[in-house]
Amino acid sequence: MSTTAKHLQDTTTLNNGVAMPWLGLGVFQVEEGQELIDAVKEAIRFGYRSIDTAAIYNNEAGVGQAIAEALKETPVSREELFITSKVWNADLGYESTLAAFETSLKKLGLEYLDLYLIHWPVKGKYKEAWRALEQLYKAGRIRAIGVSNFHVHHLQDLMADAEIMPMVNQVELHPRLSQGELIKFCADNRIQIEAWSPLAQGQLLDDPTLQEIAAKHGKSIAQVILRWDLQHGVVTIPKSTKAHRIAENASVFDFELTAEEMARIDGLNRNLRVGPDPDNFDF
Repeated sequence: MSTTAKHLQDTTTLNNGVAMPWLGLGVFQVEEGQELIDAVKEAIRFGYRSIDTAAIYNNEAGVGQAIAEALKETPVSREELFITSKVWNADLGYESTLAAFETSLKKLGLEYLDLYLIHWPVKGKYKEAWRALEQLYKAGRIRAIGVSNFHVHHLQDLMADAEIMPMVNQVELHPRLSQGELIKFCADNRIQIEAWSPLAQGQLLDDPTLQEIAAKHGKSIAQVILRWDLQHGVVTIPKSTKAHRIAENASVFDFELTAEEMARIDGLNRNLRVGPDPDNFDF
């Protein structure tokens, strides 16, 4: 799967027919406060339509305030935005997930979410949480449901009992963790892969291969990596609070990597993570 996205507002179509932007703003590790509000508003002003948060980020209220202000100050409508949040591990379970959803929605000040994800595959808990997501989806409270940090075996286990198939799997993905097997499995099952930490938290900025490719295109290494995501059919949500970075990260639709360049970047994979391994984490 690849994308021919030519514009910041171009979308992929999820397996339930909902359109999801290829590129969005992530707000992981951005604390509540004016910096967060300004970043979200700047992104929406610039043309971003997708904002990704989570209960555990403790910034849903700020994201919600920024959205409310942006809707008043710009010609953008709520229906044009794609807002994602995630249920945290401590709340996994049928009733507790339903309650966590209501809490997130209230903090965000929204009437519905565009995407709600199970944040981590906590063993013995995610199936009950998934039942709750299915219920919320059927009730029209969420436009799309999915998971985060699920390996192939987690997906297989969930799908064995699921009434509704996941629409998205948001995972750590960058050139040193290219997730080839997972990308193929998700493509075969019409689950959209979405990359968190696409820039490996800055650890790739001195890579000579990426430096060479970036120089050839007159682009930054970050732009090359985000373009690599898109050409692999991966939705990507880079984080930034700086206006010039928000603009730079979105300026990836005016060039294309060659097949050789894509292969060279693929070759950087070392199966190295900057975050926890979903099979071995303790939260």
